[in-house]
Amino acid sequence: MKFSANLGFLWADRPLPEAIRAAKAAGFDAVECHWPYDTPASEVSAALSETGLPMLGLNTRRGDTANGENGLAALPGREAEARAAIDDALAYAAKTGTKAVHVMAGFSGGPRAHETFVANLSYACDQAMPHNITILIEPLNHYDAPGYFLSTSQQAAAIIHESGRDNLKLMFDCYHLQIMEGDLSRRLARYLPLIGHIQIASVPDRGTPDHGELDYAHILAEIDRLGWTVPVGAEYKPIAPTDETLSWLKNRST
Repeated sequence: MKFSANLGFLWADRPLPEAIRAAKAAGFDAVECHWPYDTPASEVSAALSETGLPMLGLNTRRGDTANGENGLAALPGREAEARAAIDDALAYAAKTGTKAVHVMAGFSGGPRAHETFVANLSYACDQAMPHNITILIEPLNHYDAPGYFLSTSQQAAAIIHESGRDNLKLMFDCYHLQIMEGDLSRRLARYLPLIGHIQIASVPDRGTPDHGELDYAHILAEIDRLGWTVPVGAEYKPIAPTDETLSWLKNRST
């Protein structure tokens, strides 16, 4: 099993290029991030080239974070801002060889939000196609992100089918989906053709994937059995310096 370090949480106290080097030294097979835009793409590209690690994904900008925004793509009337955020993310991804962009929906709801989200995703998929970049959508749980537009795998699958775009995929975050739905083994099998990335963290504390209510020995074995070969994203919140929280990775690697 291969693993990707989510640098939004891991080594978050370091500049992004240094975090990439730390992930390589720790034995990760890939990296991913949240919002890398304060770091010049050339510096990220240099660190990726030096380490040989691929960057699997990054997020679109959240919007006005001072006012609590967490994405723009499902907000009616904000289409111009949402598409500018998509353009920025795709440009950064293209410069760094990043394989996927997570288009963040934001806090919204109702039919107009749905229509807006689908239209913005269609735009994103069209713009991503020439760069061979996958567009991801991710359900978030209602405890961490109350009011977020996208909250279940079923809702995400319906949107993917409605869009009819081959480069629109589901970000299957085991942490969020266990909280919202559970039954992860069957859900992984059911949605495997639609999944573009998988992430893990313990439930309910979003810590290292070696404790809590999810048995990751079983979940990871199931992911392997299904034929998944892309690195699984470790998107957990370390309660100590990241290097002191990696016993789970060393144990999985033996």
